[in-house]
Amino acid sequence: MRFSIIIPLAPERNCEVKESAENLDFGKKDYEVIIVEGKNPSLNRNKGSEKAKGEILCFLDDDAKIEKDILKKADKFFKEHDVDILGGPQLTPNDDKYFAKTSGYAMSDFFCTAGMSNRYKKARVNLDANENDLTSAICFLKKDVFKKLKGFNLNLFPGEDPEFFYRAKKKGYKIGYTPEIFIYHRRRETLKGLWRQFFNYGFTRVKKERALGNKINLLYLLPSFFIIYLILLLPLMTLNFVFLIPLLIYVLLILISSIKQVIRYKDLKAAFLLPFIYPLIHLSYGFGLLKGLMKN
Repeated sequence: MRFSIIIPLAPERNCEVKESAENLDFGKKDYEVIIVEGKNPSLNRNKGSEKAKGEILCFLDDDAKIEKDILKKADKFFKEHDVDILGGPQLTPNDDKYFAKTSGYAMSDFFCTAGMSNRYKKARVNLDANENDLTSAICFLKKDVFKKLKGFNLNLFPGEDPEFFYRAKKKGYKIGYTPEIFIYHRRRETLKGLWRQFFNYGFTRVKKERALGNKINLLYLLPSFFIIYLILLLPLMTLNFVFLIPLLIYVLLILISSIKQVIRYKDLKAAFLLPFIYPLIHLSYGFGLLKGLMKN
């Protein structure tokens, strides 16, 4: 068997991706779909891999949809390129609601999520990809490589996938990224949900780096530095209004980025919400990272 599709399913959710995963344009005897239900997605994926019969594992998130030819494209890529792990972007579905869709526009912008923006848009093919480019929402990898790496870290969620890809890269395994292999992935539908998502990303970033014995990259610390700057801004302004300049520059960049994304996605309605989504994502990530630094 060529592929084993493994879907970790949260107990309270429906497996939206199941329908598209079971109706792919690929030989029915050449792939299987394994659904493992449980609260810990890392454990679900690891359990699924133990049952898998395929040479290549494919991890998919449950709240998503894939194209019929995804296995054909993955099969072709593995045959044409020397990679051990392969992934692509998770795109915002066209039928997502206003808030969810608009947050997806922001997440795909470099100003919002830096190098991780490749996870949320179709970027260029990269045969030397890393943890910033891929997510476990859609990921193909050779079964023997997954076994050698001993699967996902059960103590990390979210953050288990960048930690896994980092370890794989460190061990010398080759990671590829292609825009041709993608998944339509639901975004958070509420402000609270989006805040919690990126707060948890920041919090587990600290856990991930500490688990690996790494220092936290300055890039990830920038949102937290910005929060500290905002806290100190009022007393600093009593000394000199020049300290207001960084905030004004930040607001200008938000406006420019918002206009750029409105034009890119041809969605004028997004212009009213995008200027608020950028700081929401930055601040929630920064607060999460600060909490992680205090607790871990």
